[in-house]
Amino acid sequence: MAVETKATATIYNMRTPYLQQGRTTDVRARTDLMTVTAKVYAEGGENAMHHHVHEDHTFFVLEGEATFHIETDDNTQVVKKYEGVMLPRFVNYWFQSSGEGNLVMIRVGALHKGVPNQRLTPDGRDIPGDSEENKTSERIELPGKIFGDK
Repeated sequence: MAVETKATATIYNMRTPYLQQGRTTDVRARTDLMTVTAKVYAEGGENAMHHHVHEDHTFFVLEGEATFHIETDDNTQVVKKYEGVMLPRFVNYWFQSSGEGNLVMIRVGALHKGVPNQRLTPDGRDIPGDSEENKTSERIELPGKIFGDK
């Protein structure tokens, strides 16, 4: 008979450098079912239109503003500071920073067990998160500028 071990609590913070260029995707806490990530965007955003096969997830804006394109490029929803968007698996989306300064968000994802970890375009092609197609650029931090130090 297998014995399960009890998981322990994890304390994490959202302190993260502001950026001059690029984006931050830093995992802050993880279990076998959930991931909490700090996300910062200097400009632009993410991504080509895509969906996640393996997880429901939410983005919550801590600073700045994001414009989400949901299912089509024309269907936009502006998400402001202290607002969020819930994206069930298979919902196609992309977003961009649409406010002044850095966009700072928390992303929480909940995994569906037994489903492969895939990130796909609407036509079913793989699109890695760190790919050129996903508008990845070099991360350059602003020296001495940290979200969460205020």
